[in-house]
Amino acid sequence: MTTAAPNDGTDDRAIRPAARGDLLAVYRIEKKSFPQPWPFAAFEGFLGEPGFLVATVDGGVVGYVVADTVPNAGRTLGHVKDIAVHPDYRGRGIGAQLLGSALTVMREKRASRVKLEVRESNDSAIRLYRRFGFQFRRTLPRYYDDGEDAYVLVSELQ
Repeated sequence: MTTAAPNDGTDDRAIRPAARGDLLAVYRIEKKSFPQPWPFAAFEGFLGEPGFLVATVDGGVVGYVVADTVPNAGRTLGHVKDIAVHPDYRGRGIGAQLLGSALTVMREKRASRVKLEVRESNDSAIRLYRRFGFQFRRTLPRYYDDGEDAYVLVSELQ
């Protein structure tokens, strides 16, 4: 599946589980979005996982989220591992739709808390996460290969 072209806002949007045919579009979005992109094989490894979702507009993949849950000391914890929207589609609420859908999946998997890491310079992502109830937990110094710090944000799921 290819990445859709921008349109006038009368688009047909959907959030659905990622399929093998989406991987090239997902990988292209990853490369456009991050200075140190995940390898293609990482996305292949998440195929079939309930928290690997894509956003489509008029049938083309324009964003994705990778999230999972793990048992931890008698609780289930969620982790948003990766989320991105094609640059041409940012600011249209697609990231919020993806994050909301991922949180729904993690609630269904009985996660009581969700965490994520975000670049300290990624103000738009931090604003999005705060709208969803994520709060600052700590800083991970030099977390990224280029030396930038990451913030760990956590949200308690109800």
